[in-house]
Amino acid sequence: QKTHLKSVCLQYQLYGLLNSHCFCLLKNGMGLIIFFLCAYVPKTEAGHCKWAEVLKDLERIKTSKDIDVSLYTANADEDVKCQELVMRCFFLETEVIIQECRIKNCSKTQDVWNIWKNGNESFKKNKLTSTKSEKCKECEEYEEKNFTEFVHNFVKVIQRDCK
Repeated sequence: QKTHLKSVCLQYQLYGLLNSHCFCLLKNGMGLIIFFLCAYVPKTEAGHCKWAEVLKDLERIKTSKDIDVSLYTANADEDVKCQELVMRCFFLETEVIIQECRIKNCSKTQDVWNIWKNGNESFKKNKLTSTKSEKCKECEEYEEKNFTEFVHNFVKVIQRDCK
């Protein structure tokens, strides 16, 4: 019972502290502006690139010696209007890598799975916004390249998207 009483006293003191300092700021206009800026700025700072996690995983897998597969690889300098479709192609090709890793029991299977999962989550949140231009190719129209070139181009396309 003594511990419970200390807890209640501590909660009351914290409530008093918050009430006197934080809530007083919210009563005037300047306090509200500061509050909203503080709440908003960290989110924009951290979320500058929606592909940041994918980039980390690509860095982990790019030197993998046990992934030996040819993949349809878009060029990093494709038309900007095709950017979203190019990204989709890269994420579709990660499914091929996942299958290869399942067969060969690759050391980087989890990293490849994370790339695919994060890409799909991002595409679910952001429905396809670009309309297919006549300039844009289907995934299968791109040249097949080895894994190293695929990852290199994938990284370049993501970096271009994050600028």
